[in-house]
Amino acid sequence: MHGNTTTGDAIRTVSGDSFNSVVLQAAGPVTVEFMSYSCAHCRAVESALQQVALRVTPEQQICRVNVAQEPTLAAQYGVHGTPTLVAFMNGAEVGRVEGPPPDVASLLQAVTLPFQA
Repeated sequence: MHGNTTTGDAIRTVSGDSFNSVVLQAAGPVTVEFMSYSCAHCRAVESALQQVALRVTPEQQICRVNVAQEPTLAAQYGVHGTPTLVAFMNGAEVGRVEGPPPDVASLLQAVTLPFQA
């Protein structure tokens, strides 16, 4: 399932309570955007990342963690700046991009490259 389609959001928001089941126990690849709504660069990335979320395969999820609401998750994954994209496969981190450029091509590469063999 891609995000929350009822609100037009292709990116699913996860919390500390849902992170384990949604991200770490996912059957396929998951990219998590650690972000903050007060971050100007996060807001700049949002539109392009929404487009990327609609383009990736159905098996791949893109989720977000609001670091202002989930500082423990941010600390657990060593996130020091936003936005930070962290790629997970089978519960393990397989890639990371900090402060990605806010364009579709760069973001598409950032969320797919870690999962290519």
